[in-house]
Amino acid sequence: MAKNWYPVIDYLACTECGTCVDFCSHGVYNKAKAPSPVVMKPGNCIDRCHGCGNKCPAGAISYVGDDTGWTPPNGECIAEKSVDCCRGGACEEDSSKAVLVEYLYLDLNTCDRCIGADAVLEKVLGSIAPALEAAGYTMRLQKVQIATKELAEHYRFLASPTIRVNGQDICGPVAENICGCCGEISGTDVTCRTFAYKGQAYEVPPKAMLAEGILRTVFGIVQPVCDCGAYSLPENLKNFFEGKAVKTGCCSGGTCG
Repeated sequence: MAKNWYPVIDYLACTECGTCVDFCSHGVYNKAKAPSPVVMKPGNCIDRCHGCGNKCPAGAISYVGDDTGWTPPNGECIAEKSVDCCRGGACEEDSSKAVLVEYLYLDLNTCDRCIGADAVLEKVLGSIAPALEAAGYTMRLQKVQIATKELAEHYRFLASPTIRVNGQDICGPVAENICGCCGEISGTDVTCRTFAYKGQAYEVPPKAMLAEGILRTVFGIVQPVCDCGAYSLPENLKNFFEGKAVKTGCCSGGTCG
């Protein structure tokens, strides 16, 4: 099993055929969500395994930590590029016009705000993608369940849910309130993200807020912010993962099994 190797799905390219879910025999994917490929236990993935990626007819699977030069079925080389300062090199202009949208979340089964933000994000991307493509941009959507504290540290995760465009959090400073759903998951008091837009706070971000945030970041209207300094897992998230592990009777980090 691998700690720093697991599949990441490009949901804009994914056709939800279920091939990867059916193929994987290590429990990486949540079969209850099939045919949609939801990575549930990334720690179960086998180091350097491209099995599900080789089976994907849409070439919608890449791998965290892949430096092998592996090429998916659609012929696009996804060998990991060097990252200088921010994730994805977001501190510098991307001359290839590639737009990576990352949706980082704790839960898509129980948490109302994670589920709601996910639905809004997909609607927004469906609306703006044709215009961006017409302007020469290529856009990918990656959804990552932050299932363990190790993943939270890897992604420098501060609050759930988080939406990043080329490494930049588009939802402004982190503000949170009590989330009963995530409290139910972990058996502890948990706060999750709220979204400020035009003087109001929302538990699910408005479509206009996400559309504006994505477009402003893509077109360089906002100044990129580098978050490459010291990171420590927020106490709130630490309590969530520890409580979840205790409640499920699993080992620390939730990666046993």
